[in-house]
Amino acid sequence: MAWSLNIGSVAGTAVRIHVTFVLLLAWIFGVEYIAGGVEAAWNGLAFIVLLFLCVLLHEFGHIFTARAFGIRTPDVILLPIGGVSHLERIPEKPSQELLVAIAGPAVNVVIGAALLAIGGASLSSAHLTALANANASMIDRLAVVNLFLALFNLIPAFPMDGGRVLRALLATRLGRVRATEIAATIGQGVAFALGFLGLFFNPLLIFIAIFVYLAASAEAHIVATRAMSRGVPVTAAMLTQFATLAPEEHIDAAIETLLHTSQSDFPVVDSAGWPLGVLGRNELTRALRERGPNAPVGDVMRAGIPTVGNDRCLEEAFKLLQEKSAPAVGVIDASRRLVGLVTSETIGEMLMLHHSMPAGTRFGPWGPSSGSSAA
Repeated sequence: MAWSLNIGSVAGTAVRIHVTFVLLLAWIFGVEYIAGGVEAAWNGLAFIVLLFLCVLLHEFGHIFTARAFGIRTPDVILLPIGGVSHLERIPEKPSQELLVAIAGPAVNVVIGAALLAIGGASLSSAHLTALANANASMIDRLAVVNLFLALFNLIPAFPMDGGRVLRALLATRLGRVRATEIAATIGQGVAFALGFLGLFFNPLLIFIAIFVYLAASAEAHIVATRAMSRGVPVTAAMLTQFATLAPEEHIDAAIETLLHTSQSDFPVVDSAGWPLGVLGRNELTRALRERGPNAPVGDVMRAGIPTVGNDRCLEEAFKLLQEKSAPAVGVIDASRRLVGLVTSETIGEMLMLHHSMPAGTRFGPWGPSSGSSAA
């Protein structure tokens, strides 16, 4: 993610903090300093650091459970509103998604229980407001916040864990697509409720509501697109008219191509037509600024481009777009020559057309069940 700093890695997963998180720490320190002096400022800062350590452990609960199912976990990022772990994919088996989703809140419950049993924390009625009470002990505040994190994350709304738990439970009977539609609708309803409460109590709830609403909509869109792409040949959705670059061409030639096409990303191919990488608009402008117009394309391109065979299903290309965060997926023929491109824009156009087509109509020459995969 842009504007994030890598502070290390744990078991092969990079840990990043967003610059806004650093600003949050500075803001907390300043507010506590004004309210209570240096000691209060350091205590407030220590509490926030420990709080986000608990958030990080929550995310690693998801990460290690996902790894047990063979899912790669490249990084996790800490934001002012919490943590986000990047899983290469979400498990499609309901039982696996349920375990991955529930693992995060379970970590918070374990931390809270340990603080109660070993640390001597108290959850008496006098300490239920410990989170906002700087005079309460650090142990009490951390116990309360961990139990709060567990409960809050189990709200049935994407992208919180409760939304994925709900979808996993519904999917066992209704299938993944219908389960996602129901869970996303409930999530959007929760977002409206949070936004309404935010108008009267805490404006931060409004921002959380917007985040939840957009995340629920995005999840429903992704699952619907994935379902649409099953059984569709990749050739039905690929671009066949596109410009390519040679690795020995100079940046000035790439600029000329950029100005005469509507493309923003250009595949780089060798003399045999084999894909070598991609040169995007950002790489192009950075290379022009740093190395000048005579720099070879092969020296500044983003090496490697995910590819699928032209006899494969569109679902495979869509998975690669998601998992690799790639601007495009190359479609290659039997001799490994690049014959097409699949982008998020082409898939989005197909989804729009799919919604307008009569029920039962499919893209391409394949039958309804050919090349499809199980949900």
